[in-house]
This record gives sequence, C-alpha cells and structure tokens, in this order.
Amino acid sequence: MSQLPADARVVVIGGGVAGCSVAYHLARLGWTDVLLVERHDLTEGTTWHSAGFVGQLRSTVTQTRMIMYSAGLYPELRELTGLDPGWHGVGGLRLATTPERLEELVRQAGAAETYGLDLDVLDARGALDRLPLLEVADVLGALWLPGDGWLDPARLGRALAEGARRLGVRIVTGVEVTGIDAGGGRVRAVRLRERPDARGADQGEHVVRTEIVVDAAGAAAGVVGRMAGAHIPIVPIRHQYVVTPPAGVPADTPTVRDPDNIVYFREEDGGILVGGYIRSPQVWDTDRPLAEPRTLFPPDMPKFRESWESAVRRVPSLKAVGPGDDPSAFRKVVHGPEAFTPDGEFLLGETAVRGLWVAAGFCVHGLAAAGGVGKVMAEWIVDGAPEYDVFGMDVRRFGGHARSARWARDRAIDSYSAYYDIVYPGEERTAARPLRRSPAWVRHAALGASFGEKAGWERVNWFPPSDEPPGEPSEGPRGWAGRVWSPAIAEECRATAEAAGLFDQTSFAKLEISGPDVAAALESVCGNTLDRPVGSVVYTQILGERGGVEADVTVTRLAEDRFRLVTGTAFGVHDAALLRARGLRVDDVTSAYACFCLWGPRAYDILAPLTGDDLTFGYMRAAEIGVGYVPVLAQRVTFVGEFGWELYCPSEYGLTLWDTLVEAGLPHGMRPAGYRALDSMRLEKGYRIWGLDVTPETTPLEAGLGFAVRPGRRAEMPRPRSTLRCLVLDDPREVCLGGEPVRLGGRPVSRVTSGGYGCRVGRSIAYAYLPVAVETGERVEIGVNGAWAGAQVVAEPLYDPEGARVRAEPWR
Repeated sequence: MSQLPADARVVVIGGGVAGCSVAYHLARLGWTDVLLVERHDLTEGTTWHSAGFVGQLRSTVTQTRMIMYSAGLYPELRELTGLDPGWHGVGGLRLATTPERLEELVRQAGAAETYGLDLDVLDARGALDRLPLLEVADVLGALWLPGDGWLDPARLGRALAEGARRLGVRIVTGVEVTGIDAGGGRVRAVRLRERPDARGADQGEHVVRTEIVVDAAGAAAGVVGRMAGAHIPIVPIRHQYVVTPPAGVPADTPTVRDPDNIVYFREEDGGILVGGYIRSPQVWDTDRPLAEPRTLFPPDMPKFRESWESAVRRVPSLKAVGPGDDPSAFRKVVHGPEAFTPDGEFLLGETAVRGLWVAAGFCVHGLAAAGGVGKVMAEWIVDGAPEYDVFGMDVRRFGGHARSARWARDRAIDSYSAYYDIVYPGEERTAARPLRRSPAWVRHAALGASFGEKAGWERVNWFPPSDEPPGEPSEGPRGWAGRVWSPAIAEECRATAEAAGLFDQTSFAKLEISGPDVAAALESVCGNTLDRPVGSVVYTQILGERGGVEADVTVTRLAEDRFRLVTGTAFGVHDAALLRARGLRVDDVTSAYACFCLWGPRAYDILAPLTGDDLTFGYMRAAEIGVGYVPVLAQRVTFVGEFGWELYCPSEYGLTLWDTLVEAGLPHGMRPAGYRALDSMRLEKGYRIWGLDVTPETTPLEAGLGFAVRPGRRAEMPRPRSTLRCLVLDDPREVCLGGEPVRLGGRPVSRVTSGGYGCRVGRSIAYAYLPVAVETGERVEIGVNGAWAGAQVVAEPLYDPEGARVRAEPWR
C-alpha cells in the first residue's frame, strides 16, 4: 500500500486500453497527478481477448474521427514509448453480397469523402486482387480502406500505460476498488484493497481522496458505478472467435468484414482469426464480472456454427480445418465477455454523480477507438468539453428509463443481434417496448398509429392514411427515404396548413429552474435575453465556453423566480446536467405534464369555444387558461410554422384534454398528426434540430441563429467561416436523410445535416454548412442513392418567409 497516495487529482479505475488511454491523454494535457488502479494485471479484464480490429469507417462522423485519430496514434506509440503496440496496418475490406448492402457501402463511401477518409469502392475482381484467398462469386462490391488494420490488445495497453508512466501517472495493479465515497452528490474518495500478500495476510483498506474518478472497468463498469450511487447501463455479453492453426497465411493479409454473413476475419500467426455476431447472444449473468483475471467461458461451437460456415464459404481453404464443431481443431477458441450498451454505442462522460466519469461499453470495437476515447475524455475533464460532438456517446442520453436492468438487458441483446444489420435511418427497433407512454397513447393505438421510440417514449410517426388519393410525390421518395414514408405524412401536413393538426409532444423534456436571482443565473449560460416579464417565451441556446451550442431550447418565465425550459425528448438529462453544473437548481418535470400542440389556421376556432379565457395574447407569450374542464398552460409557440399553441396540463388531465380537443377539432377538419409531418414542416420553416443542424461544434452565428443571441454575447463570437444553408434538390423524389456528401464546383465541401421532403412546398429540402462566400442561387451536388443529384442554394424559410401565418390574429 506504500505505492498508493493519500490524494490524487484523478483516479482511473481499470487497466485496459480505455483506462490507460484516458490516463495517458490526461497527462498529455498536463494533469499528471493521476492514479490508475487495476485489480489484476494490465489488460486482463476485457481488453486482453479482443480480436483487435481497427476499422475506421463507422455510422457516425464522431466515431469515425475518433478511430481515425486512434489509427494515427497507434503507429506513433512505438516512437513515443519504445514499446511496439502490435499495430498491423494491413488495410481492410468490407464486402457486400446483397443490393441493399451495396447501397449501404456506396452511402458510406460518400460519407467518408466528407470525413477525409481514404477509401476505394471495388468490384468483386478488385476485392479478389486485394485478397486472393477469397471466394467472390456472390460479392457485388467492396470498400477498401488502406488505413485499417489490427492491433495486439495487450501490447497496445502496455504502450499506452508506459506513455502515461513517462508523463508522471502512477499505475498500481493488484488493487481492488471496494467503495467510492460520494457525499453531497459528488465523489469524495475511493476505497482500495490490495491483494493478500504471499502469506495470505489482508493488507487492509486504503482511502485515496479525490474529486474525479474515471470508471473504465469494462464489463464491471456497472458494478463500479453502483458503488457511488450511479446507474451505468452496462450489459456483459458473451462474444466468441476462433483462430485456426498456422497455414501460411501472409502477414500482410487485409482484415475482412462480411456483414451480410455476420462474419469477420484476419490473419494471426499464419492462421486465420474468425469471429462473428450471432443472432442469439447470451448475457453473462453474474454479480461479480471480471472478478477473476482473463475470464473466459467454455467454447460454444453450436452458437458459432453460422459464422464459421460463412467463413468457410468466403475462404474455401478453411474447409481443411473441419466443420467447426470440434474446439480442438482450432489453435484457440476465445469466448469472453464484452461490455455492451442498450443502443450499441459507447458510454462516455460524467454521470449523475458529480466527478464520477465513465469510459466503458465499447461493444467489441473499443480497441479501435481507444485512442480517441482517451482524447475526448481528457479534453472533457480538463477543458470542460471535447473537440468532437459526442452526444451520441454521452452517458446522459440515458435517463431513469434505463435504470431497469431487464430493460437494458433486452435492448443490449437486440443491439448485439443486429450489430451487422443494415442501419436504415428512421428504422424502429421493437425490443423492450412499450415503456413510456403519453396519457393519450391509448387513443393513438386505437387509431392504428405507426409508433416510433425515443428515450423510451412511444411517439406517433404517423396515423393511418385516408382512402383519398395520396398527395405528391405520389410514389414516395426513392431509395432509403422511401422505407420510412407514408402518404399519411402529406395528408397530415395538408390538414395542418388548411385546418389544424393536433400533435402529441408529451415526450419533450421539461425542466423547471427556480431560485433567487434565477433570471440572471440562467441568462448567463444562454445566448438570448431571459430577464423579461412573466409569461414571456424565449427561444435560445445554452452555450459552451467555446461558443458552441450545447442545447437548443425554449424558456418560459412562469414567475419571477421560476422558469420552464423545454428541450428535445432525448436531451433532458443532458441539459439538466449542463444547468446544474453551472450552479442552477433544476427539477425534471417531464413526466408531470402532458403536452398537445394545436397548430393551423382553424386552431382559434377550435379552442375559443372551449375556454372563457382570453386567447389574444401574442406570439411567444404564455398564459394559464381552462380548456373544457382542464387547467392548461397555453404557449403561443410553433414548430411547424402555423398559428397555434402548445398546451400543457398535469398528466392526470392529459387524456381528457386530448379527447376534448379531438371532439372540438374534427368538425373543423383538424387531424391528429405525427412526428414525420412535424419534421417535414419544420424543414420548410428552417427550424433547427440540435444534434443534427446545430451541435457543440457549431456556434449560433454559423447555424443562422444570430437573431436568438443578445447583442453583447453576439459581439463576443468569432466571425463564421461557414454557415448553415438551405438546399433544394432538383428532383423532389431524391430525398436526403442526413450525412450525404455535398460538392461545390466538383469539390467536397460539406455533408447534409438533415433533410426530407417538404409536403407544403412540394420540394426535397436539405441543410448543409457551406462557406460564407457561397451565394443564394449557386449550384451544388449532393450524393443521394448512389448518384450525384443537383441542388440549388436558396433563401430560407421556404414556407411563409414573412412569418405571417405564425403571427396571425384570427380573432380580428
């Protein structure tokens, strides 16, 4: 225990590649008073048995950038530390054997252009030239990524650890964490116990005082989190691969992924390592994950049969090994635990317990991203924000709905089983549903609504279409956009524009901020002016220290000392944490209130007979009214560009309010509507979506939101070099879904942030950041459905540019 200090600035728990990388990158940023503890030896948890693949191209730009950074770091580690991290830069092939997969590869190649990632699209012959071992009769195409490769996991861990040691980090193995002291909602200390000595004597407990702990404990990260009172939804799942006996396979053999056949493989010691993602994964049920070093399970060859048979078809020389049902036929069978999450994405960031950070849940590809994980975690801890937008990995994307172990388990199993499936934008998964439901859900279900899910909430995508002929485009969008389309979307948009639409937005997160001097405190973190009269509604952004948009919200002043902030469905936990970190008192009241939005030119005619209260208060104002029997907070706010209100009531009144509005509205042509119609209409109005159009990497000025920033704050912001622009595609049936590459003058300049079909204007709309010098009317090309579609830069908004419909006064 003499190795352990009494205090440390940061304690990192876990000596795998993630923990070592976090420690190394913290030290690179100057935080050298770091203690890393591991109860076994380094890399003996989930790291040591990793297959080691480093595939750079991923489904999100952030994860791709993190792995690109990692791939650049790993070759440098030998020079930095004198230790070989076992990097094999052999390149990688990703195969397509179905038209749908080929379409996915073409989309990925287009996205890679915007990332600056080097790759080539090959035909079957090109794939065979890269790797003559392959059988390519069924291969329709392939991606070649020369920067891909693989690593020796233990060597990488040791190289990162050595780099950290050389910068001053203290690393102690053979020390188990027995507790984390957390008082007042934040970390205070870590309790440690050393392994018994050679005589079996207990070494006693040692307390290290610290205010920052990084939980990088892999499959045991959930157990460590619970020590401090934090819920971290980690699900250990058994993952299996085999290594064949040496057979003269060249060391420069590229890595191969064949997702249509759920198999991956690479060279190892002259043989071939073969792994896959089975359709019926098995959770590792244990209260003490990784209690023993180098945990492995007995081989389960029946479960591995599909992947092995796929490998034999792809590499016919593997037939010599045998049918794959005898473990002794292989040089080794590795069947170990991997830490999965409910959505198959990493868990990074600070938990609900202040000072307790997590870097875990790497879902098999943590080795590839370990360098990037260390980079973003260190920047986050030291600077308050990472360089990249990491919300999709932020542990705060999971709120109380993820607390159920059964929910997390079922979602993680589903995520694993679909790991190699094509991810279609807008596609809905069905596992562990329904969970969170609006009071009006029973009415939506009775109408036959098509539901989506977000943050556990069931939300209506659209209601069934009528028997009328569908509106334009009559055949729907081409390609992937057509998979999540219904003629009902246009009908709901048309009803909202001509009469009224009734939208259930109960799932939107609602936070109440209160206390003395709350107006000044809240305004200090936001861009707009909030110190306005009670009843004011303000659109604003929460801004980071670098000026980036940390949240995009509306704020209503309910009283002199109380505000209500409304944000996106999935952002409530994240936004509440931002505000609490700035010293504000925040209460999450999302589940306490239902919210129904009545928008359209007949909205006044529908609502006025239901209330004796004055409805003539202006745009961006709020008032308490009665609707039928129900007490309601009505806000003149819109997300579709039509006159109307957001109507909030306590949840117990929600069903009554919905029924009251439906009964009153149907005779006026009102129609219940869903989120696909809402998205179509918000695109026509140029309303931004946080996480897509605006992120922590963009400022309000770049996003075209300077109008929502008070002059003094705006003057502090740097002049933008690019701005978010509206693009209209020439062919209305070519519809963007986000991520498509954008070319200007034949040169890649950007990618689509969000897109869709504007039903009221009859146009295919996309948004992308373009250089500020680009003028309205200029032409661009967008990579859509495997081809380049022409588009024009246009002024926005496309619908009701003067805003007359939003500010209408129908009572006059």
